[in-house]
Amino acid sequence: RGDFVALTGDLGAGKTLFVKAVAEGAGAEPASSPSFALLNRYGGPVPLQHLDLYRIANQAELFSLGFDDLLEEPAATLCEWADRAPGALPRDRLEVAFEYAGPKSRKVRLHATGARAEKLLAAVTSV
Repeated sequence: RGDFVALTGDLGAGKTLFVKAVAEGAGAEPASSPSFALLNRYGGPVPLQHLDLYRIANQAELFSLGFDDLLEEPAATLCEWADRAPGALPRDRLEVAFEYAGPKSRKVRLHATGARAEKLLAAVTSV
């Protein structure tokens, strides 16, 4: 089971751009927004799952689509619009909140909610 990164922020705040950068840094194939597909998977040295919950009506719909099975995959999961299903998210996750701060700037807040996420946060902030 891999790390879970919960991405939040308004439209245009930089969530998809962040996922593209993570995919590139992980040596995965180029990432694209899964808004209409819900899930994209990217192969590479670090397998990635890219979820977009923008069109999810409720948590029940998310679980009917096999969300709990995705969480068992040996891949890192980056989840856009994670605030649309807060009760469904793993307890141990890295939360990344994007806030628009101007045409070319964003404020980004990172918060770890468990031991595994704490290790990920430490690795990210030590770069």
